[in-house]
Amino acid sequence: MKNNWQTKKLSEICDIKTGKKDVNQGNPNGQYPFFTCAREHTYSDEYSFDMEALLVAGNGDVGHVSYYNGKFETYQRTYILHNFKDLILTRFLHLFLDGYLKATVSKQKLGNTMPYIKMGILTDFKIPVPPLPEQKRIVKILDEAFEKIEKAKENAEKNLKNSKELFESYLQSVFANPGKDWEEKTLGEVCEIVSVLIDPKKKDFYDMYHIGAGNMISNSEVLVDLKTAKEEKLISGKFLFDTSTVLYSKIRPYLMKVVRPDFNGLCSADIYPLKPKDKIIIRNFLFYILLSKKFTEYAIKGSARAGMPKVNREHLFAYNFSLPKVIEQKSIVKKLDLLLEQTKKLEGVYKQKLADLEELKRSVLKKAFAGKL
Repeated sequence: MKNNWQTKKLSEICDIKTGKKDVNQGNPNGQYPFFTCAREHTYSDEYSFDMEALLVAGNGDVGHVSYYNGKFETYQRTYILHNFKDLILTRFLHLFLDGYLKATVSKQKLGNTMPYIKMGILTDFKIPVPPLPEQKRIVKILDEAFEKIEKAKENAEKNLKNSKELFESYLQSVFANPGKDWEEKTLGEVCEIVSVLIDPKKKDFYDMYHIGAGNMISNSEVLVDLKTAKEEKLISGKFLFDTSTVLYSKIRPYLMKVVRPDFNGLCSADIYPLKPKDKIIIRNFLFYILLSKKFTEYAIKGSARAGMPKVNREHLFAYNFSLPKVIEQKSIVKKLDLLLEQTKKLEGVYKQKLADLEELKRSVLKKAFAGKL
């Protein structure tokens, strides 16, 4: 930090108070914003504040900072920073808090189950305060840099979206335009569930990985946080599956959780281990049927129920579709696999680019508030 910079506590450069209203008292037909720690807005007919303020989430999205100028109310767990002293620019303070507060709070690990910010953390939070001309220069540089970073993010996201749409378009066209020699089939005619529920407490299954719906990522074959039956201390019955099956989660079908496992293991009773019938349908074609928009819409219609939407076996196996010969299935799958692979590669590039851009943002912030821009 430069010699002519000061360091001040947050309480020395602005006033800090909390909202008083209960979150459930917001009136959706009102006129003014009602801020909560989740950053969701309802509205109230009466307002408690009319000012320029930085609003800090004390729990929920802990440490998130937003700017507002006007009439508003806030939930009591939201901190209101206002009445800023002449020695600080509101935008400079906003940028600094946005870059450092959340990271600092996360290290505090306050709260057993839900992290939160104590008033003392905010009042004592150290703020670098350069001369006002320097603050203006830093704000200008950061705003311009962040605008370019956001533009780069938008471009990367657009490219990924285009790739996904290309895959989706071809996948939907396969089932929307069946060939003349394709045969009408039901899922019950082309696949079956041969696995029976087993006791995961038996030693034979200790070291097998278990897949639950929570391990499956929507509209993706990615599996996360897998653990063995022993590690999870499983008690209730589970299905055995192998590399010939397609796993379909019957819970909330709109999530489109379908995977082709490359290992033998156990799966939750809320997952159907579907085994393709030999010489009728190949495994990968079955996978793409279950991933298609047409099937998903069918599954959603049949899963409407109170509480947790689920697809029952009868409805699943009654699904009707057109099926080509095995040789054509292989040709279609080859194209779909290639498109899916390219989409996954682009998604990897996109995620890395986002990580790089976030690192660039952190680097620029670090230099800015260390006086090294």
